[in-house]
Amino acid sequence: MNTSVAFDIIVIGAGPAGQKAAVQGTKGGKRVALIERERGIGGSCVYRGTIPSKTLRESALHLDRLKRAGEAFQFSLKPDTQIATLLSRLEDVVQAHDSFMSRQIRRNGISLFHGRARFLSEHTVEMQTVDGAQQQFTADTIVVATGSRPRNPEEIPVDHEHILDSDSLLSMIYLPRSLAVIGGGVIGCEYASIFALLGVEVTLIDRAPYPLQFMDRELVEQFIKGFEQQGGHYLGGQHIEQVRWNEVAHVATKLSDGTTVNTEKMLVALGRQANVEDLNLSAAGIMVSDKGVIPVNQYCQTNVPHIYAVGDMVGAPALASKAMEHGRRAVRHALNLPIGDAASTIPLGIYTIPEMASIGLDEVGARERYRDPLIGRAKFEEIARAQISGAGHGLLKMVADPAGERLLGVQVVGDSATELVHLGQLALQSGATIESFIDNVFNFPTYAEAYRIAALDILGQAAKIRTAKAA
Repeated sequence: MNTSVAFDIIVIGAGPAGQKAAVQGTKGGKRVALIERERGIGGSCVYRGTIPSKTLRESALHLDRLKRAGEAFQFSLKPDTQIATLLSRLEDVVQAHDSFMSRQIRRNGISLFHGRARFLSEHTVEMQTVDGAQQQFTADTIVVATGSRPRNPEEIPVDHEHILDSDSLLSMIYLPRSLAVIGGGVIGCEYASIFALLGVEVTLIDRAPYPLQFMDRELVEQFIKGFEQQGGHYLGGQHIEQVRWNEVAHVATKLSDGTTVNTEKMLVALGRQANVEDLNLSAAGIMVSDKGVIPVNQYCQTNVPHIYAVGDMVGAPALASKAMEHGRRAVRHALNLPIGDAASTIPLGIYTIPEMASIGLDEVGARERYRDPLIGRAKFEEIARAQISGAGHGLLKMVADPAGERLLGVQVVGDSATELVHLGQLALQSGATIESFIDNVFNFPTYAEAYRIAALDILGQAAKIRTAKAA
């Protein structure tokens, strides 16, 4: 007879969401079991997603800086450059992250187990190790954080050699001469812009007229402009009729307008699907939606109140920052600890080149709610820091209420956008006024100067409105 081991909290999955959930549990004084099916910890984020793609991105940006700063050197990549050369730092980055997380788990007294977990009931989880041994665990609270994998439609024959997904893309040995990217979401746009900067002839294809539909249109236009300046090409409003490897030299992609795009490689980036199949969720009575994700409330509770689902399990956007907040939020709710309202102001950060970030209401959202919001703009070409670094293309937008007093949101595209947005995040959370960006002194030269320029733009518009009303 298999004897169950009792814990206060069981966390299934040791990616960003699971780690934060487990750490929060022990900080709340609870006994926590963390079950991970992979040998390492960190999930797809560390081994196939965020860390590898951002390491490649840094290599691309470094090479671009060399080219821009030293035209006299006539620097260029050699033909058939190996991907491993561009990812030379990856192993060090992954090892450093793994070591840090392992120390954190040990330091917090989390019980880490390696094996595949499945529900036997709403309070019991069974784990099977690689050698077939089985162990049962019980807990009052269970957090499901098993992440996601690429969604590959049946009609596109992903072979992981010529037609790849985001998990297998970086297994390519050599940098391809040309690449078709199917899908204008976050992953597709990030990889498309990275490979374009590396000199690959990239064609980004999507059914929408422009990519990243959830982002501010003005920012996306800036992204497309930068992408095409690097030699990339965006084909919008296209449906994929057929994809096939011609058994010789290229992947042929036939589009709905009759054209065929021939490329050496293809990346299929049509979103991700939650890893729910192996969990035997029905044994615990957990509902799964038609889209294959687990419905949850604002506290990440499933329809079974003591079972939480976090991160990619609950749907897009698949962001590590969102997943971490979910893990923390779920366990704090389970332990009746204060949660705060940070979930309403989680920033979006997209590591395209140029990068994009958003917090709060954008222009469209503000017009729907306030009809006539004021929009302040600061172009990076007006900012000394951008001029010095040679990154003159960019834009920061501040969205304010119709009186020009209260900040509603911030959107940024350009160098350091994902860092710069955090100043707007803190301002939103603290209820800062637009004038406070004028009253404060920012270091010079910095990108933060863009906030002052955009704030002055808003205050100028507000003054004109008041003058017109008084006339």
